[in-house]
Amino acid sequence: MNRTTAITRKNAGLYLVTDRALCGSRNLEEVVSLAVLGGAAWVQLREKDLSTRLFVEEARRLKTLLAPLGVPLIINDRLDVVLAAEADGIHIGQEDMPYDIARRLLGPEAIIGLSVETWEDVEQAELLNVDYLGVSPVFATPTKTDTKEPWGLEGLAKIRAFSRHPLVAIGGIAGNNAAEVILAGADHIAVVSAICAAHDPRMAAEELCAVISSALEYKKGLKQHPAHS
Repeated sequence: MNRTTAITRKNAGLYLVTDRALCGSRNLEEVVSLAVLGGAAWVQLREKDLSTRLFVEEARRLKTLLAPLGVPLIINDRLDVVLAAEADGIHIGQEDMPYDIARRLLGPEAIIGLSVETWEDVEQAELLNVDYLGVSPVFATPTKTDTKEPWGLEGLAKIRAFSRHPLVAIGGIAGNNAAEVILAGADHIAVVSAICAAHDPRMAAEELCAVISSALEYKKGLKQHPAHS
């Protein structure tokens, strides 16, 4: 996967962050497969409780599933798992592996995303050659309880006006507010429960992709406001 084309401000889309517990009786690969069929363009594997061995095995299975489809696999936090599974990149938080070390170990082609939770984080990230910023959380959400105060739409817009990086918005985003998040400045929408907990993950992904596409067309002046369409 070429990092110069994988995540940019021009190819906005849907970014799935996995949560095994929300998948219910379905296995994770099934949910991911359905989400990608529905249009999810990036997948981040997030596992907080698996052993390293099981995490690597899961990552390898997803890599095998996603690679032929041209969908990059991003690993949350665990650089060792990225290397072992030959994943496409890593997403790091402010308390995780420092960006410069991750870049040195993973090389120039790896995709590296960085969460920003404070304005200081945003300013410091401007000095880094990260591939995207994870604006976290935009809205309060039960799936991300260890974060700072939500940015809200105004905070997101402020980041967009300041930052040169693509923005992946996450936190409390679903079909009823995804359009306004795009209009506020997000380049990509990341969701967890909106797909993992959905009755039909493929349909949920299709609906979210349609909302994102409509909002992007409105921003380009090609369509009326999504709320009126």
